[in-house]
Amino acid sequence: MDATEDSLRKALAEKQSAVEAQGNAVRALKAAKVAKAEIEAAIETLNALKLEKSSIERQLQAAVSGNGPDGSVNREAFRQAVVNTLERRLFYIPSFKIYRGVAGLYDYGPPGCAVKSNVLAFWRQHFVLEENMLEVDCPCVTPEVVLKASGHVDKFTDLMVKDEITGTCYRADHLLKDFCNEKLQKDLTITAEKAAELKHVLAVLDDLSAEELGAKIKEYGIVAPDTKNPLSDPYPFNLMFQTSIGPSGLSPGYMRPETAQGIFVNFKDLYYYNGNKLPFAAAQIGQAFRNEISPRQGLLRVREFTLAEIEHFVDPEDKSHPKYCEVADLEFLMFPREEQMSGQSAKRIRLGEAVSKGTVNNETLGYFIGRVYLFLTRLGIDKERLRFRQHLTNEMAHYAADCWDAEIECSYGWIECVGIADRSAYDLRAHTEKSGVPLVAHEKFSEPREVEELVIAPVKKELGLAFKGNQKMVVESLEAMNEKEAMEMKASLETKGEVEFYVCTLEKNVSIKKNMVTISKEKKKEHQRVFTPSVIEPSFGIGRIIYCLFEHSFYMRPSKAGDEQLNVFRFPPVVAPIKCTVFPLVQNQQYEEVAKVISKSLTAAGISHKIDITGTSIGKRYARTDELGVPFAITVDSSSSVTIRERDSKDQIRVNVEEAASVVKSATDGQSTWDDVWSNFPHHSSGSTED
Repeated sequence: MDATEDSLRKALAEKQSAVEAQGNAVRALKAAKVAKAEIEAAIETLNALKLEKSSIERQLQAAVSGNGPDGSVNREAFRQAVVNTLERRLFYIPSFKIYRGVAGLYDYGPPGCAVKSNVLAFWRQHFVLEENMLEVDCPCVTPEVVLKASGHVDKFTDLMVKDEITGTCYRADHLLKDFCNEKLQKDLTITAEKAAELKHVLAVLDDLSAEELGAKIKEYGIVAPDTKNPLSDPYPFNLMFQTSIGPSGLSPGYMRPETAQGIFVNFKDLYYYNGNKLPFAAAQIGQAFRNEISPRQGLLRVREFTLAEIEHFVDPEDKSHPKYCEVADLEFLMFPREEQMSGQSAKRIRLGEAVSKGTVNNETLGYFIGRVYLFLTRLGIDKERLRFRQHLTNEMAHYAADCWDAEIECSYGWIECVGIADRSAYDLRAHTEKSGVPLVAHEKFSEPREVEELVIAPVKKELGLAFKGNQKMVVESLEAMNEKEAMEMKASLETKGEVEFYVCTLEKNVSIKKNMVTISKEKKKEHQRVFTPSVIEPSFGIGRIIYCLFEHSFYMRPSKAGDEQLNVFRFPPVVAPIKCTVFPLVQNQQYEEVAKVISKSLTAAGISHKIDITGTSIGKRYARTDELGVPFAITVDSSSSVTIRERDSKDQIRVNVEEAASVVKSATDGQSTWDDVWSNFPHHSSGSTED
């Protein structure tokens, strides 16, 4: 796509030059008053060049906007069709609608709740059950001290700009992203070089500092979108909702911005529950809250949302995975940082190759990338519009060893839906330091090992006399020295008797004398190794996945009469809100009784279904349920046998009444495919009953 777009831009520039040159030639011929035939021939050539230019413009417009070659499919029109259907059929609606709603808050209606419930059930099956994970459920309200330790209080921010006249707030990176996308999609006159520059800005957008972001906004002349007023310089805004715990207001807290911290603070008990063995994983599904600056894009950016997160604790010296071989041969779109920085596109890479070359940091991280790919594609995400993008070096948290995002393409572009990160040992160490409770693991040795241990013993009496109220900070800094620093200090004290030592909490050097600290190395036998585990974290934005699933599942097909387009959601049975519908062909007491019998059988089999005994034509009833994404419909047209229709092919089979529920159950549970069912039962012609 990018190569095609670049070549089209170059071709358009060349054709524009040719049109201008030919226009000048026509004007020169007219000024010279040459023969009429010669002027007409030149004008004919000019018109032909203009037609060719128009054709290239259409192709370029199609390339940059995601349309087909004929420009027939428009992203915004497609999105509007999807959203209209979702809201009309009550998949979701704006919250507090009768009070004009609140930006970034949405309610799930009945079919939306069912889809969400099915996605979460499949997530539990695919991850929690298959990987023997330990599931927890922690509170949404979190004490400030926890989020202070994790870094959220100080660093959980987005860069914001304000309309300097009205005070309206905007996310700075969103304004820059919108500007670049609009230029690329609508300004067909920009050069290939300028287009490459804008694409590079989009690629490194998350990597820009406040100063760099502000400079780009000024360079491109970006103003407030609603008023066209000038904007302030970008500045950080903390996204957490603040609250207080208890009536006094003396215990500050926050609505959690993620579910992970609840798992980290419970590590000690979970490790004990797991028999003091590594590796193991803990999982949590729950609500999270982020006070978005300017929420938009429907379900993709909201203020309250569902996260499903996994924290896989592993020995930092052994990040192999026993089941890695099960995913090593998977091949899918990957977007390593080198390709991003050089302006290339994502390419298909075998996962095993990415791990063996070190593109993916380790086996366990690679294993979860593979499992996430399988989860999303089995849900119904189009594998051609799914890629795994590696974080740029400066985009990653300082403590992360590697990080990849599962990005899904929809009408809004590429959307991050799952993050898979190797967070090293940062979180457990941060909570150990803040709480004073060691969150560590143990490896017992079969034979004791002799080790040399660094011992730093501050002489608190001497330090107290010298530094008085600052004694504690000096002691802590001395004890925090690494081996190299400590041995250099020991050598200096032995030769000089005094050394300058920088105390970071005091932000100055202090003078340490020989009588203030003892530094030595002692040999001792160890029976076990004590260490802080590393964490591999896959984090799933459930709402984002569901919205992308809605778009990937939506299509339109003509009615049988050909006079209208019918909406269809091609949900796989595993996530469909309703698995089956039951229709008596006509209003008839006998058929309705059979439908009720089948309904009871479906209920007993645990299959969600809907029975419709209205007098509406069968074609319209099929169309109604296709729009809800119901994969199977049972039509009762006799007392002994019924037809089962499959949504997308519209093929029908005939089965006995007693078999209907078991056939649908096998197809919805994944025990058999529709092709299996189709080959095992008599086929039925839809005749005039189909839509």
